[in-house]
Amino acid sequence: MKKLVFFSNYLNHHQVPLADAFYEILGDDYAFVATKPAEEEHLKGGKDYSSRAYCVVASKDDISRQHAMELARTAEVCVFGANSLEYAIARAKQPNRGLSFEFSERWLKRGWINILSPHLQKWWWTYQRYFRNRPFYKLNASGFAAKDHLKLHTYQGRCYKWGYFTAIDEEKKVEASLDVSTSRIAPTLMWCARFLKLKHPELPVLMAERLKRKGYDFSLDFYGSGSEEEPTRKLVEEKGLGDVIKFHGALPNAEVLKEMKRHGIFLFTSDSNEGWGAVANESMSQGCVLVVSDAIGCTPFLVKHRKNGMVFKSCDVDSLTEQAEWLLDHPQEMKIMQQAAIDTMYKVWSPKNAAHNFLKLVDDLQNNRECSVMEGPGSKDL
Repeated sequence: MKKLVFFSNYLNHHQVPLADAFYEILGDDYAFVATKPAEEEHLKGGKDYSSRAYCVVASKDDISRQHAMELARTAEVCVFGANSLEYAIARAKQPNRGLSFEFSERWLKRGWINILSPHLQKWWWTYQRYFRNRPFYKLNASGFAAKDHLKLHTYQGRCYKWGYFTAIDEEKKVEASLDVSTSRIAPTLMWCARFLKLKHPELPVLMAERLKRKGYDFSLDFYGSGSEEEPTRKLVEEKGLGDVIKFHGALPNAEVLKEMKRHGIFLFTSDSNEGWGAVANESMSQGCVLVVSDAIGCTPFLVKHRKNGMVFKSCDVDSLTEQAEWLLDHPQEMKIMQQAAIDTMYKVWSPKNAAHNFLKLVDDLQNNRECSVMEGPGSKDL
C-alpha cells in the first residue's frame, strides 16, 4: 500500500519539484497519478516528466487506469487535484478510507457566478455526500479559498495553506544573495506573462507614463506574447514611452529565470482571475522585489507588504505607481526586501519544506493532534 498518492492532470514543471521532494523522502511509498495525457501546450517548461519513476499515467491504457483506481482506493493518504474527481469518488465509496485532501485554487474566483460551474457543483455534491463527515481536508492554493469555503459551508475548520512550489537551487541562492548585497540597485522593472486581459499589461505602461512624467530614471522590460500584446505596443507608442519600455517576446522558462535575476523589480498585475501565479515564486526566488496585485491568489500567503514585497490595489494604476515610486526612492530598503524575498522562497515556500510540512500535518491529523506547522504550506488556514 502506498503511503501518499497525488492525483492531478499533468506532471509539468510546476508540479515536479514538489513531486521530486516527496519521492526523495518516501521513495516507492509515493506516487503521482497523471490523469490526462500530457499535451504539448500543457507541458510548461518544455519537458515531459511522465517517465519519472513515481509517475503513473492513468490515460496510457486500461491497466494503468485500473492501477490508478486501486491507488485511490487503498493509499494511506490521497491528494486530489485537477481532473481527479472520479478517483476521489472511487476512494469515497470504500468503507475504510484513509486521509484525503482536495488541492485547488479558490472555488469562487469570479464570485457567486462560479456556482453555475458543473465542475464545482460535482465537487460540492461529492463533498456533501461522501466527505462532509469523513477525514477529508482542503489544501488551499489561494489566500482567498478559505473564505469561499465558509460561504459554501464546505471544509469548515479543515483548510490548510498550500500553493505551487517552483524549483529551488541552493547554489543559486548564494549567487542571488551576493547580487542583493552589492549591485542590485539599478531601477530595472520586469513584467512577464501571457498578454491576456486578466494580466492587465496596460497597467505597467500607465505606471511608466507617470514615473517618466515625474522624472524617474528607470527601464521596463516586457516578456511574453498573446492577444493583448499588439494593443499594449500601440499604447506604448501613443504615450511616447519607447525610450523606457522594451518588448522581448516569449522566452523559455530557463531564460525567464535569468532575466528575473537581472532585474530588481517584478510587476505582477493580474486581477482576481489569477488563481495563484507561480511567477511570483519564481521572481522572488531570483531576488526580485515583487510588486503584486492584492487580488491574486498567492499574495496573502507569500507577500508581506514592505517586508519581502509590495502589494497594490488590484487594477489601480495610482496604487501601482505609488509602490514603484517607493522602491525607486528607497534603494537600500529595496535590497533588504530582495534578500527577504529569497529567504521566503528558500526557508518557507520551497518544495522540500512543503513536503516535510505536509507529512508533519498528516501525522498530526492521524494522531488527532492540533496542527504543529506554524507557518507556510501545511499551516492552518482560518
